[in-house]
Amino acid sequence: MSGSGPEGEQPNEAAGDRLQEAEQDWAAAKAFYDNLVSKRPRPPKPQHAITVAVSSRALFDMVEERRIYEEQGVEKYVEYQQDNENVTLKPGAAFHFVKALEHVNARLLELYPDDEERFDIVLMTNNHAQVGVRLINSINHYGLTIERFCMTGGKSPIGYLTAYLTNLYLSADSEKVQEAIEAGIASATMFTANKDVAYSDTQLRVAFDGDAVLFSDESEQIVKEQGLDRFFEHEQMNENKPLAQGPLKGFLEDLGKLQKKFYAKNERLNCPIRTFLVTARSAASSGARVLKTLRSWGLEIDEALFLAGAPKGPILVKIRPHIFFDDQMFHIEGAQKLGTIAAHVPYGVAQKYHKAA
Repeated sequence: MSGSGPEGEQPNEAAGDRLQEAEQDWAAAKAFYDNLVSKRPRPPKPQHAITVAVSSRALFDMVEERRIYEEQGVEKYVEYQQDNENVTLKPGAAFHFVKALEHVNARLLELYPDDEERFDIVLMTNNHAQVGVRLINSINHYGLTIERFCMTGGKSPIGYLTAYLTNLYLSADSEKVQEAIEAGIASATMFTANKDVAYSDTQLRVAFDGDAVLFSDESEQIVKEQGLDRFFEHEQMNENKPLAQGPLKGFLEDLGKLQKKFYAKNERLNCPIRTFLVTARSAASSGARVLKTLRSWGLEIDEALFLAGAPKGPILVKIRPHIFFDDQMFHIEGAQKLGTIAAHVPYGVAQKYHKAA
């Protein structure tokens, strides 16, 4: 029954009240912390930030710790972590990417000291709180600015991703990544490169596949089910029809927003973010639709490489991205072998064929 009291409150009004209360909470917290002196930049408000959630096994190399957990159980695992909490963990697959994000933040704070539109890195892990000291010690050892932790004590952290307004989730656990993708959160499983490569310290370099990563898998379905000739015909017939968005489109959009902040300060030639499209598509037969789709979205890509089915690994060696997103494991494995840190996006028709294989 409707009314003027709490029982009759409309959903939109209730949502508005919660948002107002959240803003008041943030204002109160900010007023308190503004009176505290600190050289460390404070985390931005989640609604303004580009939140990147990273698991502990993606950020750090925890292969040995994982072995103990699987072979000896959680109690021995926690005991080992506590006994070694002053032993710094080695960098994992997402480490250099996180460092590059923090460099972008430093540049943004130089140009926009009062602006909160920047990266916020959250450690999202199902580790127990007792392991937190070692994680904190390792983060501080490397000088990383990761202030927000979510340690769920053995429970899946996926439910917290929405609460943290997560824009991108990176994990070493493919099952959790699949769960996040199904929840509509941009996610990928991290894979360490098989060779040591020097990464840029001054520019975040992100490489994306096209179909089933930036774009939907609609065209890839035609390749798998009807062959290349039908695919070429379909793409030319639909050249002016934008592709539907894929799971990583939003993250490319986030990167583009930050790039424009540098361009506005006449820093285009010195921008600390560079994006790459690395696709197996052919340029002449199916490339126009891709470029027109990006244009229709109002997005720029710094470099577009159409490989016409050639291996991606050698091109990625030249690019040296901090992360390369692809939906097909054979591209991930090829990138790994030549020294590229790759992130598998478990989305689209390719997953069905991968499981069948």
